[in-house]
Amino acid sequence: MSDIKTILLVEDNPQDEMLILRSLRKVNLANQVDVARDGQQALDYLFREGEFAERSGPDLPMVVLLDINLPRVNGLEVLERIRGDQRTHLLPVVILTSSDEERDRLKSYENGANSFVRKPLDFTEFAESVASLGVYWLAINIAPKG
Repeated sequence: MSDIKTILLVEDNPQDEMLILRSLRKVNLANQVDVARDGQQALDYLFREGEFAERSGPDLPMVVLLDINLPRVNGLEVLERIRGDQRTHLLPVVILTSSDEERDRLKSYENGANSFVRKPLDFTEFAESVASLGVYWLAINIAPKG
């Protein structure tokens, strides 16, 4: 089993992506943060299809940070596909979104999200939230094997 701790960030907003990557680097937990910029790209990454058919590295990331409002395939559909496949059904998925809609939160949990985190509007708060997520999911949480 590989010691590489990978995070899959699924984010279509370049500014949020930059802030998230910077915040994760600051706590220095992940060896690698891979980025998918839409839902289809995330699915291709996870199932090693399309442009990721020859992807090297660990089979699955330690955690997926998943936005809801994504092009091509939305985040809730990505979550459904993750939970519906035996290879990924236990993969930790954190919804990291700017949505404050109760229906999005409810649907996320109904579809098997491990956590729902609203992106704070304040830059510093946003960075601290992401750093805390990284610490929890990579250093504190004990994930299932396989």
